[in-house]
Amino acid sequence: MRMNALTLKQLRALDAVARGGSLTAAGEALGLTTPAIHTQIKGLEEAIGMKLIQRAADGAGSELTEAGKTLRETVLRIEDNLSQAEANLRAIARGEVGRVTLGVVSTGKYFAPRLVKMLQDAHPDIEFALRVGNRSTIIEGVERGTFDIAIMGRPPRHPPVIAAPIGAHPHGLVAPPDHPLIGQGASVDLLFEETFLAREQGSGTRILMTRWLDRIGDGRLYDTLEMESNETIKQAVMAGLGIAFLSLHTVTDELETRRLALVDAPGLPLMRHWFMVRRENDRPRELALRIWDEIVELDGCFLPHPLAD
Repeated sequence: MRMNALTLKQLRALDAVARGGSLTAAGEALGLTTPAIHTQIKGLEEAIGMKLIQRAADGAGSELTEAGKTLRETVLRIEDNLSQAEANLRAIARGEVGRVTLGVVSTGKYFAPRLVKMLQDAHPDIEFALRVGNRSTIIEGVERGTFDIAIMGRPPRHPPVIAAPIGAHPHGLVAPPDHPLIGQGASVDLLFEETFLAREQGSGTRILMTRWLDRIGDGRLYDTLEMESNETIKQAVMAGLGIAFLSLHTVTDELETRRLALVDAPGLPLMRHWFMVRRENDRPRELALRIWDEIVELDGCFLPHPLAD
């Protein structure tokens, strides 16, 4: 393999094929002809000594081979690093100290803007960028080095990370205020007659809900209705489609205005923690370490308090 023969233009052509699903679509995205894209891919394959693209399974267009997919992961890391470098250089050119990128799981969007505002007020010369995504997206970003700091409810096993707790994270069961389960201790039997509105498989909240239900129900079956966002779930609960196990930080406003109410269920509220994480084997910038320490010192004061009297 001649890895030193690879060019950024070739790597971007490979990524464009993966995104577009064909050489023609890749050419249109990059402003090149289809033969030019073919030449770039061929040059990559000759340098690597492996086939990188193949005809798609449905016979339409092209897709990456396993080798191509592996190489594309490197392309994505390169693009992320170039983007971060560009942002840092622009900040320097504007006479600013630098830029810190925060990655936050979607449940954290209910407090992350408040945290960023506090940091901006304390450090007007630092540029802060906030990126919100589901758990898998944020973990992928941590692995690629996209974020200086990521905030999530449960540190991942892979990639290896350094984690620090930054505040309590309560979870509970919510229903409409007029639901029969409100105002009384809900028995396990009654709970398992309900439909549970839930996030997608792999969501941190979904995993926690599943473990809680398996524990209190001793593995009994229950009905679920999957939805793509906390906002959709909240609206569905208020519409009477079911009840939902959610981070209580996502329903603070609804509980205060009595559009939703807490169900008194066994083992709830379930208390977990929010964590900051960063890759274990990365050497963080001094600026990122400084902000990391300051977030720890804030001791969760930016978090909502849904259980307060």
